[in-house]
Amino acid sequence: MYDYDLLVVGSANADLVIGVERRPGAGETVLGSDLAVHPGGKGANQAVAAARLGARTALLARVGDDGHGRLLLDSQRAAGVDTVGVLVGGAPTGVALITVDPSGDNSIVVSPGANGRLTPQDVRTAASLFHASRVVSTQLEIPLETVVETVRSLAPGSRFVLNPSPPRPLPAEVLAACDPLIVNEHEAKVILGDAAGVSDEPEDWARLLLAKGPRSVVVTLGAEGALVASGNGVSRVPSVKVRTVDTTGAGDAFTAALAWRLGAGESLAEAAAYAARVGAATVTAEGAQVSFPTAAEVDAL
Repeated sequence: MYDYDLLVVGSANADLVIGVERRPGAGETVLGSDLAVHPGGKGANQAVAAARLGARTALLARVGDDGHGRLLLDSQRAAGVDTVGVLVGGAPTGVALITVDPSGDNSIVVSPGANGRLTPQDVRTAASLFHASRVVSTQLEIPLETVVETVRSLAPGSRFVLNPSPPRPLPAEVLAACDPLIVNEHEAKVILGDAAGVSDEPEDWARLLLAKGPRSVVVTLGAEGALVASGNGVSRVPSVKVRTVDTTGAGDAFTAALAWRLGAGESLAEAAAYAARVGAATVTAEGAQVSFPTAAEVDAL
């Protein structure tokens, strides 16, 4: 019996968000809206998204002993996430500087802060969390050696889900553990490198990624939904048409929902279809964690 449906190992940031009419070019200054501060970070986002959907969730992360760190801890606890694995101190809390244009698209620059101090030893110390978790999810806003140690710490029978964001080449040991590897178009092209140029079709990217070693692959396609690839083939998963307000955190909500539903026994296509609805619900509101839907709100779509 697992104590947690999902353990998220990853980043926790304070999102500093400014709305802009358009993003500035090189050397250019533009005026924006008032600054809004939200709890964010891909790891913290995934944990809150899963908990709001009803998953029993724990977070392994590091924050600073500062106001942003307290904001993040409060947000996790309010969503029902177990924060026993959240470490405090070592550096200031990570910060993401985000601009959002009128279409809802965003650009993000991250200062890792305490996220860069989440070490392999922190993972080893949290062994009891890994043995209590059905699914483990992570991202690349923490050191790569910590992600590698996460893979090595997986309990027998647990499932590993990776969203390689921000993207970088991955060691074979990590790729082989992914079930699935979840990428958007940009992430897929970075991981594929020169091989990405052979086709403009996401189905081909998925097959090429699968050949690199993951047990399964999901390519997210924004408003077009997603596609899933495994040894059983490649198939498209449609999304729900909604009015987009802010895409911040939508990929994190998608990943969290997918990981949770896979742990609950759904097929990759079934879990991705549910995750696409969660992602669609997320983009209809501003912010990251504050926009994540409950299961009832997803069902209402």
